[in-house]
Amino acid sequence: MTRLWMLPDGVEEALPTTAWRVEGLRRALLDHYRAHSYELILPPLIEHLDTLLSGAGSDLEEQTFKLTDPVGGRLLGLRSDMTPQAARIAARHFADVPVVRLCYLGTVLRTRPDSLGGSRAPRQVGCEVFGELGLSADLEILKLMLDTLRLAGIRDAHIDLGHVGIYRALASQLALDEDDETAVFDILQRKSQPDLRDFAAARRLPIKAANGLSALMELNGDVSVLQRARLTLDISEPAIAEALAALDEAATYLVKLDNPAPLHIDLAELRGYRYQTGLVFAAFVPGHGREVARGGRFDGAGSARPATGFSADVNELLRLGQS
Repeated sequence: MTRLWMLPDGVEEALPTTAWRVEGLRRALLDHYRAHSYELILPPLIEHLDTLLSGAGSDLEEQTFKLTDPVGGRLLGLRSDMTPQAARIAARHFADVPVVRLCYLGTVLRTRPDSLGGSRAPRQVGCEVFGELGLSADLEILKLMLDTLRLAGIRDAHIDLGHVGIYRALASQLALDEDDETAVFDILQRKSQPDLRDFAAARRLPIKAANGLSALMELNGDVSVLQRARLTLDISEPAIAEALAALDEAATYLVKLDNPAPLHIDLAELRGYRYQTGLVFAAFVPGHGREVARGGRFDGAGSARPATGFSADVNELLRLGQS
C-alpha cells in the first residue's frame, strides 16, 4: 500500500502547515499585484498543444506532457508555463485595450525538472505587461519581482541583468542556420573561448562579429562592465547602443531603490533567447544553485504587442524565505 501512495518523482503535496503558508503568500502576492493595477487570470490546465507551443511557448516542446483529446481528436498539452497562456489571453480578450497588466498563480506540470532535484510541478506566479514598449514597463516588472521576493521573506537575493539585443545584433551579421545558432548559444553559455575560436574558423565567420561574440563572454561583473562594453563593442550599431543604454538605465534604477540588491551584469546571458527580445533579468540566492525568479521582454511572442514579465515558483520562494 505504501508503494501505491508514492508520488511521481519531482511532484510533492503540501500538508497543513505548509499549505497554510502557501495560501498566506498567495493572498499577499495577489493583493499586492491588484494594488498595482494587475488583473488576475486563471488559465486552464490543459489546452490545444499548438497553442501552448506558440510564441513565448516555442521552447517548451520537451517540457510539455501531451495527450489526445478523446472528444475532439486534437493533440492537447498540459501547461508547463503560464506565460504563453497570458499572451494568448491578452491577444484574444484584450485586443482593444492599449496596455494590459495581467497576473496569475497556479500549478504547471513539466516532463522533467529545470535542474537536478527541481520540481516538475511548480506553483507558478507571475505578472505580465502587454502593449507598453518603453523601458518603464521592464522596470515596473523588475520592481514587482523584487517585491515578490520580499513578501516571500527572501532578503538576500542578488540580481543578474542582461540584454539579448546585443547577441541578436551580432548574430544577425552571421546568417547562421538553426543548428549553428544553437551551437553558438551553447558556447556562449559555457563561456568557452577555445570552442568559439574553433567554431569561427570552421564556419569562416566574419572577424568583426566573431570578436564581438568573444567579447560578450568576458563582459560580466559589476556595473563597470557597461563602460567596458562601450569600449569593446561596436556602439555605432544602433541595436547595441540602445541595449547598453537600457542596461545602464536599469542598473541606475536598481541602485537607487531602498535596500538595493547586489547587481551582476552578464552580456552573454541568453536566457530564453529564442523568444526574449530585450532586457532579461533573474534573481539568485546565495547557496542556491539556480534562479528563484526570472523575467524579461518578449515583444511579439504570442501577441503582436510588446510584452514584458516575470515568473517564479511559490513553493521554492517559501522554502528559501525567512518566516
